[in-house]
Amino acid sequence: MINDHKSFWQRLQSGVEVAVAGTSSDSLLGVRDAFIRFFHDGLDRTVSVAVVPQTVGDPPPIGLPYTDEETLRLAQQRVREMEKRLADTYHFYIATEGGLSSIELDGTMRYFVRNWTVVRGVLGEAWGSSGSVQIPERIVAGLDQAQIEFAVPGTRRSGGMLRSLTGGLETRRKAISQSTLLAISSLFYGILESRHNR
Repeated sequence: MINDHKSFWQRLQSGVEVAVAGTSSDSLLGVRDAFIRFFHDGLDRTVSVAVVPQTVGDPPPIGLPYTDEETLRLAQQRVREMEKRLADTYHFYIATEGGLSSIELDGTMRYFVRNWTVVRGVLGEAWGSSGSVQIPERIVAGLDQAQIEFAVPGTRRSGGMLRSLTGGLETRRKAISQSTLLAISSLFYGILESRHNR
């Protein structure tokens, strides 16, 4: 097992190559930010990171997936499609999707927006999510499920829903970076330990 880990690390010495579902600059830069943070800041290793956009399946759906399960299923489907098509061309395959989630508490349904990332590689598969931002009740009051996914303010061009809901303090790129960092941290846990854990 130790030799496998050494071999795996040696393969990464020349750089990390990541295939990312989609061509959005927020996705590509967010994924790159996460890998740089993990390897440079977490492991104190200088590793080049190449992020390569991939066209996968159907175009992204209009609106947002309505549950965490739907969001993860979509991301997982895109990752597996890339891995099947590209075999071992890349070290990692990543899909990242924004979605809605809901919680009923005290008879009131609360709705949230968050980003999920699925990462696959030779070590297996791991998932991570960004923080959740609540959609203000006044925006979704009286709407049914089909209407809620279109009621969230913000567009990709203007920086996304997270940027709109947080007044620019949080962006789609940062959310993707956070969800990706958490996914790769889980994937590497016990294999490549952060210098902060030593």
